[in-house]
Amino acid sequence: MTDPRDLHILAEKLDTLIALVARAVPPLPVPPRFEAADAFVWVPQPGDLQPVAQVNRVDLSLLCAVARVRDLLLDNTRRFAAGLPANNALLWGARGMGKSSLVKAVHAAVNAEPAAPALKLVEIHREDIESLPALMSLVKGAPHRFLVFCDDLSFDHDDTSYKSLKAVLEGGIEGRPANVLFYATSNRRHLLPRDMIENERSTAINPAEAVEEKVSLSDRFGLWLGFHKCSQDDYLEMVDGYVRHYGLEIDPGVLRAEALEWATTRGSRSGRVAFQFLQDLAGRLGRRLD
Repeated sequence: MTDPRDLHILAEKLDTLIALVARAVPPLPVPPRFEAADAFVWVPQPGDLQPVAQVNRVDLSLLCAVARVRDLLLDNTRRFAAGLPANNALLWGARGMGKSSLVKAVHAAVNAEPAAPALKLVEIHREDIESLPALMSLVKGAPHRFLVFCDDLSFDHDDTSYKSLKAVLEGGIEGRPANVLFYATSNRRHLLPRDMIENERSTAINPAEAVEEKVSLSDRFGLWLGFHKCSQDDYLEMVDGYVRHYGLEIDPGVLRAEALEWATTRGSRSGRVAFQFLQDLAGRLGRRLD
């Protein structure tokens, strides 16, 4: 007859073994709930999409002085949402001119159109670019269309992750899934620092081929949208648009003088500077920007 104490010891050992196995074997990934939100942030570990309840963005109508690139990106996104051919887009150029704001505003504008299919926005952080293939595998079988967005994308001298991005965008065996479009913003037209390109030109055995290898990354983006420094008139138009939208009451002459002084103290004019001025103005007027 088995001693109950032996059975108790055996049960304890079995429980310990089960616990060790559970720690050693990762749990099966839980499929994302794409219906939970229209926007997500990619978390490469454990490979999950984190829903974003409220996206930090402005209305498309408030993005002034970028009408041409706005219309091009909006049209490209509409075609993609409708299941028609569309291009990956690279928004490059001057800081603070609304590149990332435009991507988020266009996503909202397309989703707000009547009978538009739900378009999902997925943000991937620059440091997670190497996990892009895993993200593609996660969404390629989903019954939705996805805008994968990377803000402030660029690569430094010792960074080779740009090669995996090239493969995912166009060059790999599988290629980009049909339900995925990639949008990126950058201050650099070719996503790589100029001195990195020039160094390749001067040290490589075949300079032309070395440079071609580096700059060919940006060629994977069929749509290039350039953002340039705005004029004084453009800057004042941005300020006026914000003031009208939020219903702030201020003498036009005073508004112009204060807006120009604000830009002068910061040494630049841009959409970001205009909105920072608006925040200061609204605070001084005791108004909330809801």
